[in-house]
Amino acid sequence: MFRYAGLMAVAFTVAGCASGPGGSSIYVPAGDSSSRDEAPEPPQTSDRDDEPRVERKSEQPEEPVREPERSSPSYQDEGDELSPAARSLIERADSLMAAGDTQAAVAQLERAQRIAPRSAEVYFKLSEAYVALDQLGSAEQFTLKGLSLAGSDSALQRSGWMLLADIRRARGNVAGADQAEERAGAL
Repeated sequence: MFRYAGLMAVAFTVAGCASGPGGSSIYVPAGDSSSRDEAPEPPQTSDRDDEPRVERKSEQPEEPVREPERSSPSYQDEGDELSPAARSLIERADSLMAAGDTQAAVAQLERAQRIAPRSAEVYFKLSEAYVALDQLGSAEQFTLKGLSLAGSDSALQRSGWMLLADIRRARGNVAGADQAEERAGAL
């Protein structure tokens, strides 16, 4: 009941604002009729030099947009070196994997990833841990990320492609596994 009454009050208020005096829908200021026929004078702007000139973006000269130069969209030339902290976490993860505690190994490798986010070795180790957890989709994604970071290190690339071949074969993607093995053999 109150909601309906409030809604009606709002509707009448809006309707009253929409129409001007005499039911016309255009606002006409009160005053003599002679001022209604003439257009009002535009506001005068000052030509003072003490005000700073503000240039609008549309008034500024256009500069050519330069694209950043890229030698390759996703691969880098050299992989990042592992810091001693990241290396220690990887070694700890290896010992946890050997002991069968794969979840704890993943936690250590994720910490190493935060320390060295551009290291292919960390991603390959994460991939191996996810293979052990039988999460092959995640393992393949980590391997692909590691390959994109391997740079020109052919030994690291070869091990990544072989890891990818094993994962794809385990997932039933024989053609993809063969392609990955061909890439590894070409290095």
